[in-house]
Amino acid sequence: MHPTLAWEPGLALPISLRAENCTPVRAIQRSYADADLPKVTLHAFVDESRRNKDYLVAAALIVPGDLRRLRTSMRGLLLPGQKELHFKKETPSRRREIASRLAEERIAVRVYLASCALGEEAARRVCVVHLVEDALAAGASRMVLDSREVRDEDDRVAIRAVLGKRERETGFAYEHFDSTQEPLLWIADAVVWCYGAGGDWRRRIGAVLEEVIDLRDRP
Repeated sequence: MHPTLAWEPGLALPISLRAENCTPVRAIQRSYADADLPKVTLHAFVDESRRNKDYLVAAALIVPGDLRRLRTSMRGLLLPGQKELHFKKETPSRRREIASRLAEERIAVRVYLASCALGEEAARRVCVVHLVEDALAAGASRMVLDSREVRDEDDRVAIRAVLGKRERETGFAYEHFDSTQEPLLWIADAVVWCYGAGGDWRRRIGAVLEEVIDLRDRP
């Protein structure tokens, strides 16, 4: 029996907390695998949020075969004149609509938590390092992060530190996109906002929340 997701920010968590009602990413990969393609890779789409003293990073893990369909689905939620979905700026009714759409999709999202006690950038680095390690272990071949412009280099330094001499042999690609250019970043944005908000918002994205990794006691 896995623990529930009923905790609130500020309370202690196990290092890893798995959700019960989300389709695991490995099951999604297996559904696409066949004799000609026994191992299906993943693309990770990453966005962040801050809640009080906690820094949260969400990674939406998507198989290549779902990329086009999900981009179309997310663009279909745009209002006339809208260039992107930014959950924080949406009205409550629109947030509910977007969360309901996500709950219908076959997506696995992981959320990483770190303490901002040593600053936001230190917290982000802890999250990014563990995210890259997990992405490689899950068979991800590409990671797209929401661009923070001048701070993107900090992410690249953290990612290169994980890859080290393996960068060429893993073939792991990573890049930063403006959120208006990549609709799949909107998934991570919505889930990380809902998770941070807690309560009913967290419940609404439970179907796509695969795992919560609590790193707040990590240096």
